[in-house]
Amino acid sequence: MLKILKYAAIDIGSNAVRLLISSIVKETNKPPRFKKTSLVRVPIRLGADVFLKEEISEENTKRILDTMLAFKLLISTHRVDKYKACATSAMREATNGKEVVDLILEATGITIDIIEGVEEATIIAATDLNNFIDKNKTYLYVDVGGGSTEFCVIHNGEKIASKSFKVGTVRLLNDIVKKETWQELEQWVKFETKAFETIEVIGSGGNINNIFKSSGKASGKPLTYFYLTSYYNKLQSYSYEERITELNLNQDRADVIIPATRIYLSAMKWSRAKDIYVPKIGLADGIIKSIYFDTVQSNTQ
Repeated sequence: MLKILKYAAIDIGSNAVRLLISSIVKETNKPPRFKKTSLVRVPIRLGADVFLKEEISEENTKRILDTMLAFKLLISTHRVDKYKACATSAMREATNGKEVVDLILEATGITIDIIEGVEEATIIAATDLNNFIDKNKTYLYVDVGGGSTEFCVIHNGEKIASKSFKVGTVRLLNDIVKKETWQELEQWVKFETKAFETIEVIGSGGNINNIFKSSGKASGKPLTYFYLTSYYNKLQSYSYEERITELNLNQDRADVIIPATRIYLSAMKWSRAKDIYVPKIGLADGIIKSIYFDTVQSNTQ
């Protein structure tokens, strides 16, 4: 017997807002298959407001409201069975974050959960990450966002340490990451990985996905520290305009990709990792899985 469900996830990040719609194919005596149907990304960059002025501007309040109205229509036209909306560090830190969330609920009927970094990491862990992990190896999982980066050490298939740091691409772009925060991050990575002779990094986020795609590497193959360093130097040798025209990057990607690459390279250096794997998973994927497997109880619609 065949049954197909449609679930959707809304990820309100510090750099962009995403709507992911997935089909779940269920067959008797077989595990469910998750297939991405549609992905819409709108680069509102809430973090540029919040990390500098501590609140979401009137202009971006209107933009995110328009975006949520559009997402609600897409959810309806795709005949989605269930969906869930989550917001991360920018909405969490905005003094008017709850006000904006209430406005969206009133105008669209969409309930938004403002989640902490730890919960964000837990939701991401609900993805197919285990399919990419060799249980005989040790990994440092690094999920780079606009406002924060989530780190997780995985040993023998089990999560043994995790932490969220306020080091993100939009914060770095605006030069508002404190030196002490970088030092704390470096110390944490070194301490949590020092017991392991060999460690590999798993990278998550739109920027590392973009770098991996441009590398031409086959799926499942890693990028080396040397390659990422070379690419980082190449990015810095181009102006912002040249990254758009010569490297074919979107304008909202052409600036944040440099601080993102810096975070990945730092994580690799501090953990002594030579390779980084890019399985193309993120918060939206985790939200879909958490709805299906009922691992997150609140505000599924």
